[in-house]
Amino acid sequence: MDKKKIKKPDFDSFIAVFPELELPITLTDESHMHFSASNKPLPQAHVHEFIFKIEQSDFDEFTEFVPCFRIPKTYDFHAIIYWRAGLMDYEYTLATFTKKGQLIDKRVIAGTKVHDGLLVRSVATIEEDWLIYVVIGSTDVEEKETNASNSRSFNMELLATGEIIII
Repeated sequence: MDKKKIKKPDFDSFIAVFPELELPITLTDESHMHFSASNKPLPQAHVHEFIFKIEQSDFDEFTEFVPCFRIPKTYDFHAIIYWRAGLMDYEYTLATFTKKGQLIDKRVIAGTKVHDGLLVRSVATIEEDWLIYVVIGSTDVEEKETNASNSRSFNMELLATGEIIII
């Protein structure tokens, strides 16, 4: 019986799944629907070879990953955004890699989750200069009221080295 060896996907084929999009781009809790409709699905082999290795949170067979886009003009590295859907936990992750596929950095930059009885939503805008503006707000799950005083914002920056810092 001849067992065929399954070929691992290469990093270039993984990166190619993420289309380059012009900035600025805003990521909301509904943006993933556009990316799901317009982008090819992330092949399971790519999820196993690349995404699972950088995800540090729990996931199961029901967790879904959607390729969103690649940040343009990152000459010395690659920067991608993907959406992760779990049970009551939806996140947009910015991950950066060397040209050879080594992870440089990763951060969740937007999403929706339930935490301590609060529905926490965050929206991120990535500007042309790689500044990332994040606004976070929360709603009491039982009262279904948004309290503006619970909102906050902060900024991140994608550096030319591929590092992602909070500023």
